[in-house]
Amino acid sequence: MSHNTFGHLFRVTTWGESHGPAIGCVIDGCPPGIRFTRAEIQAELDKRRPGQSRFVTQRREPDAVKILSGVLPEEDGDTLTTTGTPISMLIENVDQRSKDYGEIARRFRPGHADFTYEAKYGLRDYRGGGRSSARETATRVAAGALARKVVPGLTVRGALVAMGDKAIDRANWDWDFIGHADNPFFTPDPASVPVFTDYLDGIRKAGSSVGAVIEVVAEGVPAGLGAPIYAKLDQDICANLMSINAVKGVEIGNGFEAARITGEENADEMRMGNDGRPHFLSNNAGGILGGISTGEPIVARFAVKPTSSILTPRRSVDKDGHDVDVLTKGRHDPCVGIRAVPIGEAMLACAIADHYLRHRGQTGR
Repeated sequence: MSHNTFGHLFRVTTWGESHGPAIGCVIDGCPPGIRFTRAEIQAELDKRRPGQSRFVTQRREPDAVKILSGVLPEEDGDTLTTTGTPISMLIENVDQRSKDYGEIARRFRPGHADFTYEAKYGLRDYRGGGRSSARETATRVAAGALARKVVPGLTVRGALVAMGDKAIDRANWDWDFIGHADNPFFTPDPASVPVFTDYLDGIRKAGSSVGAVIEVVAEGVPAGLGAPIYAKLDQDICANLMSINAVKGVEIGNGFEAARITGEENADEMRMGNDGRPHFLSNNAGGILGGISTGEPIVARFAVKPTSSILTPRRSVDKDGHDVDVLTKGRHDPCVGIRAVPIGEAMLACAIADHYLRHRGQTGR
């Protein structure tokens, strides 16, 4: 299987399978002299870790990261400094239950990559999907934690803004609430927690699943990142976000809403600020114009489809050409979009870090 790498200067290669002994990533192109701690990487992985509430898969994985290369430890023993050589990170799999998938070894699960993998490669890893499993995304989160350190002053945050037909009230937006102990949904709206709870409890008890919309925001992005034709910043952000498992749509800034309003409403007007720099009066463009960052916050949203692994029987076929009914046993997220929030943050951070290094290499600043 080819195409396991993304990025140009900040390049990330991921490896491993859902039910193999471990998963990991190799980050190539990270500049030397970047200081970080293991705890900072682990904190991001802990946000994505399964088994933290009844609303996500109960697979028990500590997701403890091991950093194997590309760094020098400082005297305190925890702080690490990048050397400019490839950085390899490893996460062991400790709670696989391959037997849960025995019944679908020869059956194609509707909504999954089973059939397409078989069509392309002539075989597939039915144990949780192998490389197609969202388990692989833990390694992207580890890479994204480091990518945040590459761009000085960069802040990347994400939130779940809709689940099924339930949406947050943006008037209640509170970034600080997202990490609250009583918030299992990464929602920025405290009033949405009981609504999402009742809704998803009903979905879960019915053996079904539901999708979600995630919004990710990057602040502190300097103006000038990207290129106007084939290396647009928004182009690469969309590619990174679309590569996340179960993502079926991506939009930047006002996105599809821009098709329903007038030019007067959509244009981000400008005025000179007291600091002698142009200031935007709105941000419908989501921080990117002509493929190049404006210096405003970069805003992207992506739609995550319902988890395809459900207990409700669905019609399908098997490898022998027979019509079959398939229900998927095991431990699965009733809304995989919940744990997609830190993944979206990581992929946005990686795209920005990559373009920051490209910009620096092209312009020297």
